[in-house]
Amino acid sequence: MSEQTGREWRDAAERADLVLLDGFHALKHALRFGADVRAVVADDPDAVRALAGELAPDVAGEVGRLVRKAELRTLLPRVHPTGVAALAVRPDRAEGRARLEHRPRTAPVVVLDNPRNLGNVGAVVRLAAGFGATGVVTRGDLDPWHPNVVRAGAGLHYATTVDRVEIDTLPAGPLYALDPEGEDIRALTLPDDALLAFGSERHGISPELRARADHLVSLPMRPQVSSYNLATSVAMTLFHWGGPHDAT
Repeated sequence: MSEQTGREWRDAAERADLVLLDGFHALKHALRFGADVRAVVADDPDAVRALAGELAPDVAGEVGRLVRKAELRTLLPRVHPTGVAALAVRPDRAEGRARLEHRPRTAPVVVLDNPRNLGNVGAVVRLAAGFGATGVVTRGDLDPWHPNVVRAGAGLHYATTVDRVEIDTLPAGPLYALDPEGEDIRALTLPDDALLAFGSERHGISPELRARADHLVSLPMRPQVSSYNLATSVAMTLFHWGGPHDAT
């Protein structure tokens, strides 16, 4: 690794507007969905180029052009098994907010009410991107763009809109809150413009969001089973909604 490459990476990593993409799959997805990738470093650039050619030929040219040799252990607290990392510009927040507010909305927004686990939030972003949800918004102090969330989301933050909100800045639309006392989801049709709200892993929906809800909804569950994992609950609910209208 040249001293210049290391210096440029460290300088860029300090910028608040850049996001760490940890591993090849995060880089691949970010490029596929239009991320402005500013730097890519790898222990073995040729191996990363070969991996791109095998797993993501659609972005292999971009990967090959961007990747530069670096000793990752000197730049990162831990090195992904694929031996590559990147920095990309974080999407414009105002543009993301406009997408959340655009009506008519053709897919729901997932609302995570005070989530605590970074990996769970990343898994939800990955699900939301796969189902074509309009976005994922969180309430509380967890940063949905934390590097560990982006890592768990495999770079699919760039395939949907991800932001943090408060009660009074929730996007418009009927709010369906998941709650054990709610109506069985199998009896409902979830509209495309719904806000689908899920409580924290330990405490469930907060009283203020529960009071704001237009509908309380429950998932089928065997007696004496206390709860589902957050990402599992989101997956079940989005599957019931129906998924992307155009899977092409």
